[in-house]
Parts: sequence; C-alpha cells; structure tokens
Amino acid sequence: MNSTILFLFGLLLFLANGDNFAAAPLIVNIAQDLNFSVNAAATSVTAYMLAFGVFTVLFGPLSDRYGKVLIIHIATMGTAIFSILGALAYDLPSLIFFRTVNGAFATGLLPVIFAYIGQSVNDDERPKALTKVMSFGFLGTATATLIGGAIAYFGSWKFVYLSYGIMELCLAIAMIKLIKRDKPISDKLNMFASYKTVLKHKGVISLLPLFVFVGFTVFGIFTYSGQLITQRFGVDIFTVGTMLSSFGVGIMFTGKTIPSLRNKLQHYYMPFAGFVLSSALLGLSNTSNTLLFCFYLFMFGSGFILFQPVFISKIQEQIPNMKGTIMSVASLSLYVGAALGTTLNGLIINNWGMQNMLYISAAVILITGFIASIVMSSLDKPNTLETANKLP
Repeated sequence: MNSTILFLFGLLLFLANGDNFAAAPLIVNIAQDLNFSVNAAATSVTAYMLAFGVFTVLFGPLSDRYGKVLIIHIATMGTAIFSILGALAYDLPSLIFFRTVNGAFATGLLPVIFAYIGQSVNDDERPKALTKVMSFGFLGTATATLIGGAIAYFGSWKFVYLSYGIMELCLAIAMIKLIKRDKPISDKLNMFASYKTVLKHKGVISLLPLFVFVGFTVFGIFTYSGQLITQRFGVDIFTVGTMLSSFGVGIMFTGKTIPSLRNKLQHYYMPFAGFVLSSALLGLSNTSNTLLFCFYLFMFGSGFILFQPVFISKIQEQIPNMKGTIMSVASLSLYVGAALGTTLNGLIINNWGMQNMLYISAAVILITGFIASIVMSSLDKPNTLETANKLP
C-alpha cells in the first residue's frame, strides 16, 4: 500500500473525527440559536453516536461482500453531504435527522479502513501503517474542538458542519479517482451467519462490554465538557474549544508511549489506565483553576487512548479472518455505550448535578480497568483462545 493511500485515509479520519468531536463546544450555542435546552441539543450528539454504532453492523459484512474501497467511497460521500445539510438545520428534529444520517454513513469509515489496511499490508508493516493513519485521526480529535470553537466564535456553529462537509466532499471526489476498488473476500452476503460466528466466540463476547464501558465514560462525558467549562469559567466558545483541545493533545502524546508502558507495567497496565482516567474525572469535578482543568483534560485524553488501541488489537486477534465483522461489533459496542452515557449523564446532571456525574463515571472506569486486566489475562492463556473461524 503506497503512502498516498495512507495519507488519504488519514486525512479522511482527521475530518471524520473532527466532524464528531467538534460538536462538544457547540452544544450551548446550538441550543441558544435554535431555542431549546442544552440537553435537547445533546440528543443530536446521541443520535450521531447511536447511528454510528448501529449502522456499523451493516457496513462490516457489506465491505466483505462488495469490497472495502467501495464502501469507503459511499460512506465518505454520504458523510460529506449530510454534514453540509447539518448546517441547514432549523429546528431540533431536522438537526437530529441530519446528524443521525451523517453518523450512519460515518460508520463505514474507521472500521472498514482498518480492515482494508489489515488485508492489504503484511504482518511486519501493518502496525506502522495503522499507526500512521490513526495518528491523523487523533490529530483531528485534538484540533476539532479548537477548530470548531474558533469557527463558531467568529461565525456560527453552522459554519463548522459546513466547513467539514465541504472538505469531506472534496476528499471524496479525490479518493474516487486515486483509490482503486479491491476484490471482495466473500461471494455472498450472509450477515446473520457472520455475526452468529462472531458472537459465539467467547473471546469476542468477553471483550465487548469493555468497549461499552469506555464509550459510556469517555464519549458520554465529552459531550457535556463544553457545558461544564462554560458553567464553571464563564468563557466564550473560542476559549472552550481551546481548552478542550487538551483532550486531543493527551491522546496524541500518550498514544506514542503505549508500547513501552505495556512492556513495563505488564498485567498492571489496564488498572493503571483506569486509574489515569478516573483521576482525570475526579480532578475535573473539583478544580476551578483553568490550567489545572486543562491538565485534567489532557489526562482524560491520555486515559482514553491507553484503553482503546489495546482493546481493538486484542479483539482483532480473536478471529483474524473476520476483521471487518469484528470491527463492526466493536464499534457498535463503543457507540452504544456512548449513546447510553450521553443520555444517562443528561439525566444525572438534571437531578444530581455535573459533579456527581463525574464521580459516577470515575468509579465506572476505575472498575473497568480491573475487569479488563482479568479478561485480557484470561485470553492470553494458551487454551482460552479459540482457533480462527472460517467465513460462513
């Protein structure tokens, strides 16, 4: 796989992650502009995440049947069009509809791209290729809130969705010309049989709840992070975006340290990841110092990236010849957790306040770290891994 294709994939994930994470500092402005509550505005984020999770079940098997590049082309074009339409939303139902369809198309990107790289690059080059593409995605996450906050500050929240949509549309056209379609790895589409095979695998089943817990904790809180900053510090949306970019910087910085940390910490790695993320949430719940708040946001991003790539790597090991379907199931779990977190956290905020929401999530992710250590240790034992299943 040449560097041009990797660059295009990386740029695509940069924009897709940006389109997703840029919503965090916009929630308050969207609510004010369209005249409904912050919690109501947050439902557009929930809709995006839930659609992202649910429709990944469809795109995984489709990519195995019709080719991964075709699915990536369709998903990129759909994401671009409905991101642009999101800028035209005039009330809550229209905003939810456009963001839901946007999320549905976006689900055909990350898992299918990772599966395509997995089948196109040899074992020795695969980690390097994946790291290169993922780094662009993390950069998109790191800059999303800053870009979104800046555009909204000098213009409108509508310009954020419009800008990302136009850039995605240009990229979609370029990719159609530059990336040739691959051959399908299956001659028939049988989603039921594919998912039956995956969901019968004990290793997969044991790992999926971990994705739910991470989605619940990280994405469920990040949705309300802009509201938290606005309430606590009373700053404008540009400053909100600047502060939230600390989350993305934490992802980028800590992502490079994962291999060495895993070698040093061994079985203590997962509890350590849970401790970092839990400590970050406890810090965010109590500090009123701006710089310290940004440091805890940095820790928040660090804790997330300590979990996520390790979970992805481990679940792909379970059935190596079904990477597309495996990634679909993992993405579904992550974003169902995110949707649940966004919804439940909204209720917790209304009834018990923002601080208690952070306390609850801190406890959940700390426990998750210990559970993950036990689950992954059991999967590392020689006789617990099942042999790879053939495609149905």
